[in-house]
Amino acid sequence: MSAPAEPADPAAVADAVAAAARRLAAEGLLVGTAGNLSARVPGAEQVVVTGSGVALAACTAADTVLVGLDGTVLAGTLAPTSELDLHLGVYADRPEAGAVVHTHAPFSTAVACVLDELPVLHYQQLLLGGAIRVAPYATFGTPELADHVRAALAGRQAALMGNHGSVAVGADLEAAAENAVLLEWLAALHHRASALGTPRVLTEQEQTDVVLAALARSYGTPTPRLQEETP
Repeated sequence: MSAPAEPADPAAVADAVAAAARRLAAEGLLVGTAGNLSARVPGAEQVVVTGSGVALAACTAADTVLVGLDGTVLAGTLAPTSELDLHLGVYADRPEAGAVVHTHAPFSTAVACVLDELPVLHYQQLLLGGAIRVAPYATFGTPELADHVRAALAGRQAALMGNHGSVAVGADLEAAAENAVLLEWLAALHHRASALGTPRVLTEQEQTDVVLAALARSYGTPTPRLQEETP
């Protein structure tokens, strides 16, 4: 039997969280101090989260906080984000989740101020699980908000937060960030399509056909080209 994996270095996870924050800020999904990120420390009952009031475009490892899954602060000079309960709640619900990204991205937030869900207009939305639910509004940092968002995330890789923003999860920071970026693109698509007329929503059968085609063709995975046999 192989020995259990050694816990990852929390410092390396802190560097990765800070880098992801800077990337999402550069892409316009995080503005000022609005938003927060976290990632599990592999092999440990610990999570690295961004600190409260951090300018995310200039985030460094020193702007992050190491906490236990019970919320106990283990290291760091800042208070953790006010949405700590939300992050820890997602990890409690989803053992497979390695990272959580919460943004106030403009199109995602706009959709969350108007719709009850973001319907499937484009097949790439199926990467997030289908129609994206909008969690009912609740004051930021409250257990009520955390509960609403956790429910909206059921069976999904992302959710919108009523009159607030968005949350995306993933197996790691890269996946969670990509899901947040995809959600923002989909929200922008809905906005632009709605300006032209009534958007056409993909039917359940069309969505099923996409899933089957993606499985058959290994969609989204680099696939070597078949080489022709030489005579």
